[in-house]
Amino acid sequence: MEWVKAFHIIFMVTWFAGLFYLPRLYVYHATSNDKTSLERFKVMERKLYFGIMTPGMVLTLLSGGWLLTPLWSTYSGDLWLHLKLLLVLLLVIYHFYCGKLYSAFKNDNNQHGHVFYRWLNEMPVLALIAIVIFVVVKPF
Repeated sequence: MEWVKAFHIIFMVTWFAGLFYLPRLYVYHATSNDKTSLERFKVMERKLYFGIMTPGMVLTLLSGGWLLTPLWSTYSGDLWLHLKLLLVLLLVIYHFYCGKLYSAFKNDNNQHGHVFYRWLNEMPVLALIAIVIFVVVKPF
């Protein structure tokens, strides 16, 4: 089980790296005007979303489920676990929302400015802080 936990942490770090970086790419993409830069950002965003973020998310969820299954009866009544799982669900929704934004950029149909993406970029930071506190401290 320790190997699964180690890989769960590795996959989670990989996923979060993408969740932190993709909206930052959107900030730069939204402020670019030249065709070369716009096309370069499309390639970078595609590789990050499909090559790093999505596999990281899937493997995080699978390994997390593997870790949780034998412990469910122990922790299922604890509020911290339900809050953590709610935040993970919100991160999955955020992930797919980032994919929707990727599609808009890919099709040259971005509807937001760089300030929107700067704010969007902060959301996974808050989720990460809360999730780590819930798992390590178990305050509830």
